[in-house]
Amino acid sequence: MSDRIEKRIELKAPVSRVWRALTDYREFGEWFGVKLEGPLAPGQAAGGQITYPGYEHLRLEMVVQKMEPERLLSYTWHPYAVDPNLDYSKEAPTLVEFRLEPTAAGTLLVVTESGFDKVPAERRAEAFRRNDGGWTEQMKNIERHVAAKA
Repeated sequence: MSDRIEKRIELKAPVSRVWRALTDYREFGEWFGVKLEGPLAPGQAAGGQITYPGYEHLRLEMVVQKMEPERLLSYTWHPYAVDPNLDYSKEAPTLVEFRLEPTAAGTLLVVTESGFDKVPAERRAEAFRRNDGGWTEQMKNIERHVAAKA
């Protein structure tokens, strides 16, 4: 098993449009499936109720690491933190990075989640498998979002 997940998609939208979909907390919530409680800012925690069907009983908690305009958004979180009886705060989080590059047709979006080797062994494989599938779905979601809301 790898320590990292990487997904790539070329979006038919300018970098500025994709950046807004990533960094405006309301837009992020629309395509990601979460009702974030406030703006994203480096060094700040961000959280909110998940709205994705089947996961509405959960909260998303992340800490924004970097926001380099129209280039990079990164945050840390606890992958596949779905058991309300577990305290994930003692675990090392993974790092999620959204990198943007302009292309002739729009924007190349590369999403990487790394650090799975630090997830406790008893949940590492499941967290990796679930997030790998989750990122595949989220790439489709952001593609639909930026196409529908140019």
